[in-house]
Amino acid sequence: MGLSTHILDLVTGMPAKGVKVSLSIDGEPAGESVTNDDGRCTDLLGGRPLKAGVYRLVFHAGDYLGRSDEPPFFDVIPIDFTVTDTERHYHVPLLLSPFGYSTYRGS
Repeated sequence: MGLSTHILDLVTGMPAKGVKVSLSIDGEPAGESVTNDDGRCTDLLGGRPLKAGVYRLVFHAGDYLGRSDEPPFFDVIPIDFTVTDTERHYHVPLLLSPFGYSTYRGS
């Protein structure tokens, strides 16, 4: 069905806007987007159908995290996951703070 992501800044409790997100499928570049004002990327596949395979989302967090007084600890954050059921929607959010992050499979 589809793939989406969003980033929530855990320090501010607000969406992280303006963060570049890259997508690869089975090691091949497959798309790129920037989070919107709501911290979301909703069309990473560029209208292409979801296919089975190993996906990698790379969140280019360094520029966003570097906006504070502290130099960023994280530059890029890769998240790998496997798509097996192409009839489901895959939502992979990132919960981000300057010195840690978490993710999960959303709906």
